[in-house]
Amino acid sequence: MSAAIIDRVALVLALLLLCSPALAEQPQKNGQLKNIEQCNGADRISPQARIVGCTALIDSGETKADALAVAYNNRGNAYTATAEYDRAIRDFDRAIELARDYVKPVNNRGVAYLRKGAYDDAVKAFDQAIKLNPKYGGAFANRAEAYLKMGQYERAARDFDEAIRLDPTLSLAWSGRCWIRAVLGNLQAGLDDCNRALQAGSNSAATYDSRALIHLKMNQLPAAIDDYDSALRLEPRLASALYGRGLARLRRGDKAGGDSDISAARIIEATVGDDFVRHGVQ
Repeated sequence: MSAAIIDRVALVLALLLLCSPALAEQPQKNGQLKNIEQCNGADRISPQARIVGCTALIDSGETKADALAVAYNNRGNAYTATAEYDRAIRDFDRAIELARDYVKPVNNRGVAYLRKGAYDDAVKAFDQAIKLNPKYGGAFANRAEAYLKMGQYERAARDFDEAIRLDPTLSLAWSGRCWIRAVLGNLQAGLDDCNRALQAGSNSAATYDSRALIHLKMNQLPAAIDDYDSALRLEPRLASALYGRGLARLRRGDKAGGDSDISAARIIEATVGDDFVRHGVQ
């Protein structure tokens, strides 16, 4: 489904972060400020550059404990972005050791487990984040994503409800609840959720894919195809969107286009058709 929420934290851009008087020397000071900017991900720099900046801060021996925890958290996020999940988890563990009440690396550790496919561990991490901060809407949305992966739709729905209650701006939560409602057949409510997600700024393939499934179930075939097209522009190898568009095209009498889409989807994900059968679409 949709991407989990990773919490990013900016290091305070000040020499107050740094404990050595030697940093008053301008060249070293400028070097540390550059590392801080890289570690923060300033100007949308690459994850690899963030890793370099954070590593320099961590290895400098000049960073205070609280800021060091942020540097480990930020480097963990960068490792998650490069799919180096075990490294990410080790960094989040270290951030948590340095700052026990620091909730963001607890959540982010859950995201790394989620993307790694370790769903039980992800749920435990999100449980811990919610225990530290019961008003943490993003952690509820992320736990819902883990429950979705585990096929526990009722639990996922409750968590998405709570995430939306706590933070109505979370497009991930609206999009995730839309998917659940699409699968369970609560189509109009699901459509409203997907529309809310898009209005809140979601530009994810998953949101369009979810709304397309609803249109397909409602037999609104042109709308379904339009949404599948949008999903595939964002994620060209999204098997569910290819397969769904293929079904919509077949229903409209476009056998060549429909067969082509379905064949392409099955090459990417052999069991994609089984998913549609489980979701009530054949």
